[in-house]
Amino acid sequence: MSLGLVGRKVGMTRIFTDDGVSVPVTVLDVSNNRVTQIKTPERDGYSVVQVTFGKRRASRVNKPLAGHLAKAGVEAGHVLKEFPVSVEELAGLKPGDHIQVTIFSVGQKVDVTGHTIGKGFAGPIKRHNFSSQGDAHGNSVSHRAPGSTGQAQDPGRVFPGQKMAGHLGAVKRTQQNLQIVRVDVDRQLLLVKGAVPGSRGTDVVVRPAVKTGA
Repeated sequence: MSLGLVGRKVGMTRIFTDDGVSVPVTVLDVSNNRVTQIKTPERDGYSVVQVTFGKRRASRVNKPLAGHLAKAGVEAGHVLKEFPVSVEELAGLKPGDHIQVTIFSVGQKVDVTGHTIGKGFAGPIKRHNFSSQGDAHGNSVSHRAPGSTGQAQDPGRVFPGQKMAGHLGAVKRTQQNLQIVRVDVDRQLLLVKGAVPGSRGTDVVVRPAVKTGA
């Protein structure tokens, strides 16, 4: 239960430490997070901060959502996200507030959630890290084949969940325990060490790390 931010993956670059070490970082744009609703245990049964990120044309917003956002006095965004927080954290927030990048600090560990890059239909070698068959003479057009997948006459079928060819990527994934290297307050950017799921321009959710190992 901790407040986070919704953002956009800008891309990867590197920065240099004072002693000249190159650090690969991912740049996350977490600007303009607006609070759209505060849910309290007394009224809603749980404590949550709902935020929106990005922009959306008014013609793309349905009437119930438009009324919900107008009540909070915020511009429509293309993402709505709820963060479960403690009752104490709710006290300092109200609809219409902007959550700044300063809720995070340099050196802090965070979990970043995004959708991985879609790779379409893939074979079992690429999808499940299978080994290919031998390339010697006698192997005819079976170098990257999956091999046997079923059983004998009894039960005579392929068990559900068998690792086979299929759709690869485009799934929700969380990269845990990424360290914040730099916080750009002026441009509302977070620079985290390492890679995060997704391609450039996709939405991500940044939260304080759950499994810090402490």
